[in-house]
Amino acid sequence: MRVIVYGKPDCPLCDELKEDLHTLQQELCFELVERNILEHPDDFARYRYLIPVLEIEGGPLLYPPHDPGVVWQALSAASRRML
Repeated sequence: MRVIVYGKPDCPLCDELKEDLHTLQQELCFELVERNILEHPDDFARYRYLIPVLEIEGGPLLYPPHDPGVVWQALSAASRRML
């Protein structure tokens, strides 16, 4: 399963979400991809006021604030759907 974090450098909320995701990777198997919205004009236009945005393959887009429990539930549900 692929999980994409849309964010940008020097974003404390982005860093916090990525730390949480690295912890969750120990329990749930997924590939974490970081996408810098400053390098992709379409992403910048779409998410510039919303970061960090979390895209879970087979699941929903999650917008801030990111509650670790909600993120875990979304990842877990998407993982089950991928089986």
